[in-house]
Amino acid sequence: MSTTAQRPSGRSFLIDAIKAAGCLLIVLHHMAFYGPMSDVVAAAWPAVVGWLYDHGRLAVQFFLVCAGFLTADSLARYESLALSEALRLAWQRYLRLAIPLLAALSFTVLVSEWLRPGFEHASLSAPPDWGQALAHIVLLQHVLDLEALSAGIWYVAIDLQLYVMALLSLTVVKVFGHAKSRHAAQAWRWGMWLGLTSASLWWWNLRPDLDDHGVYFFGAYGLGLLAWEARRRESLAYSPSQRWRVWALLLVLGGVAWWLEPRWRMAVACAISGLLIAVPARWFKGEAVRFPWARQMVAWLSKVSYSVFLIHFGVSLAVNAGVTALWPERLWANALGMLGALLLSLLFGALLYRLVERHAPSFWRWWLWVGVFKASVALALFINPVA
Repeated sequence: MSTTAQRPSGRSFLIDAIKAAGCLLIVLHHMAFYGPMSDVVAAAWPAVVGWLYDHGRLAVQFFLVCAGFLTADSLARYESLALSEALRLAWQRYLRLAIPLLAALSFTVLVSEWLRPGFEHASLSAPPDWGQALAHIVLLQHVLDLEALSAGIWYVAIDLQLYVMALLSLTVVKVFGHAKSRHAAQAWRWGMWLGLTSASLWWWNLRPDLDDHGVYFFGAYGLGLLAWEARRRESLAYSPSQRWRVWALLLVLGGVAWWLEPRWRMAVACAISGLLIAVPARWFKGEAVRFPWARQMVAWLSKVSYSVFLIHFGVSLAVNAGVTALWPERLWANALGMLGALLLSLLFGALLYRLVERHAPSFWRWWLWVGVFKASVALALFINPVA
C-alpha cells in the first residue's frame, strides 16, 4: 500500500470546524473575563457569562489537538530529521507565528495608550518597557514572568515549544540510527510521541509551575499527533482488532490521567482526538455537509482564526472603552457591544490575515514588523514614560 494512500489530509472540514468553534469560544471567553461590558451583561445572564468565564478556556484544547494533528501531517514526509533541518523548520515556524503576532501587538499597544487617559480598568496592561518588548519578540515573556501585552499570547510561545518538541523527536530517530527503514522510523516516532504524551498527561500537566512550558500541554498536543498516526493506517478501517487497540490506548491515556486528577481540559482533549480518529471520511472531509456556503464559512473562519485570536483583545478594549464611556449601565448597549466586539474582531482578524499573515514569511518581513513593534513601544513610552 502506498504511503500517499495511507495519509489523511491535514486540511479537512472537521479540522476547520473545530478551529472555527475554538476561535469564537476563546474570543467570547476573553470578553467575559476582561469586562467591563461583561460585568453589566452578567447581571442579566449570569449563567451564560459565568460559563464563558470559567469554561471558555477549554477552547485551548481544540487548538492544541488540531495543532498536533496538523503537525503530524506536515512532518509525515520525514522519516527522521538532521538537527540542521529541524532548526530550519523551527525557524520557519517561528516566523509564521511571530510576524502576525508583532503586527497585532503593535496595534494593541497603541490602542492601550490611546485609551489609557480615559479608561481605567484592570484589563489595560501597564505601559511596556524595552525588556518586556524584547521578551515578546522572542516569545519568552511568560517564562521570564513578565506581564503580557495582550490576552492569550502565551499560547503562541507554547505552540512553538510543542512544535520544537515534535521536531526533536524526529531528530532522535536520526541520531540513534532508527531510520533504516520507513516502518522502523514510524514505529520509533509513534513510540516517542506516545511516551511524551503519557508523561505530560500523567505527570507534567499535574504541576501548575510548568504551565509556561510546552511539556505541560504536550498531552493534548500529543493526542493530536497520535490521532493522525491512527487515522493514517488504512487498516484501521478494515480491522476490528486494530480499531479496538486504538480505542483501548486512548481509554488508558485518558482514564489514568482522570484517575490521577480529574481535569476537564484533558477530557475535552481526549474527546476531540477520539472524534478525529472515529469520524467517517465523508464527514472528515465535509462531503456529508449539504450546504456549500456552510463549508466555505467554516473554511474562512478557520483560515483567519489565528489572526482573529491575535487581534481581538485590542479590538475588545476599544469597544469596551467606548460603550463604558457612553452607556456604562445600559444592558442593551453592553450586550450589543459584546456582539459588536466579536464581529469587529472577525473583521480586523480578516484584515490582519489579508495584509500580514497570508504572505510568505521571511527574515526581512520579520525585521520590518520588529521595527514597527519597536516604534509602537517607543511611542507608548513617549506618551506614558515608565518611571
